[in-house]
Amino acid sequence: MKPAPFTYHRPETLEEAAQLLAEFAPQDGRVLAGGQSLVPMMNFRLARPAFLIDINAVAGLDRLAVQDGLLRIGARVRHAAFERPLRRSPLTAMLADVARHIGHYPIRIRGTFCGSLANADPAAEWCLVAATLDAEMVAVSTDGERRLAAGDFFQGAMTTGLKPDELLTEARLPFLPASTRFGFAEFSRRAGDFAMVMALVVLEIEEDVIASARIGVGGAEAIPRRLAVAEAVLRGESPGEAAYRAAAAAAAAATDPLHDPATEPQYRRELVEAMVYRALKQVSV
Repeated sequence: MKPAPFTYHRPETLEEAAQLLAEFAPQDGRVLAGGQSLVPMMNFRLARPAFLIDINAVAGLDRLAVQDGLLRIGARVRHAAFERPLRRSPLTAMLADVARHIGHYPIRIRGTFCGSLANADPAAEWCLVAATLDAEMVAVSTDGERRLAAGDFFQGAMTTGLKPDELLTEARLPFLPASTRFGFAEFSRRAGDFAMVMALVVLEIEEDVIASARIGVGGAEAIPRRLAVAEAVLRGESPGEAAYRAAAAAAAAATDPLHDPATEPQYRRELVEAMVYRALKQVSV
C-alpha cells in the first residue's frame, strides 16, 4: 500500500524545524526521524499526516556524547549506535545488551532512540530503559526548551507529555557507578517482535549486600515503570535465589496487566514474574 498524499518538509536547522511544527502540528503535522513506526502506519493509512517534517538534515541531532555525568542522546541517534559501546561502563554495556533485542538489523540502523521514546509503545525497549533509569527528556518548540522526567513523559500507551508543537531533541541517561550490575530479559512470540513482557534490573551491590535496586517492567502495562515494591524487597538483602524469587513475586503482584483478546491478564502477570526473575539471575552470572 501507499500513504495518503502529504506535504514534505526537510528543515536544516532546529529553529526551522520548530517553526514548521508550530505551523503544521495543529494540522496533523508529524516528525520523521527513523520512520520505523510512522512510515508503516502511513503505508497502511492508519496514520494520514497532512505534513511530514523530516529532521534528518538538522545539524547536531545525531550527537551521542558524555557530558556532566550524563549520556546525551540526540534525536537522530540510531539504535545500532549502542551496539558498540561509546566507552566501557555499566550503562553502555547495558545499552549494548538491550539494543540487540530491538527488532531486526534493518530496523536498528534506521530507527532512533528518541523516536522510540516519542512513539511510547509500552513494549519498546528504550522506553523501559528510560523509565528504569529515570531519564530526562529535552523538548524544544518556538517557546523554548522544556525538560521532562521519565515519570512525567510516559503518560499512556502511545501517549507522552510532549506538546503537539514540541520536538524531542535529546534524551539524557545518568551514568551508573562502577559497582552496578544489570540484567535484562524479555519474552516475545517471535524473534524481532515487540515483547509481551520485559524486565530490566539494575543493582548496586556492596560487600555482598544489595545497596540499591531498580526494577523496571515494560510491555505488561500501558506504560513502562519502576516497581518500588519489588525494589524494596531486595534492598539490604544478599543477592541470591531467595531474594530474587521474592522480588519477582512482588513485581508480579504489583502489576496491573494489559487486557487484549490474545493474552489473559494472569498469563501476562506470570510472565512479569518470570522475566524479573530471569533478569535478576543474570546479575549473578
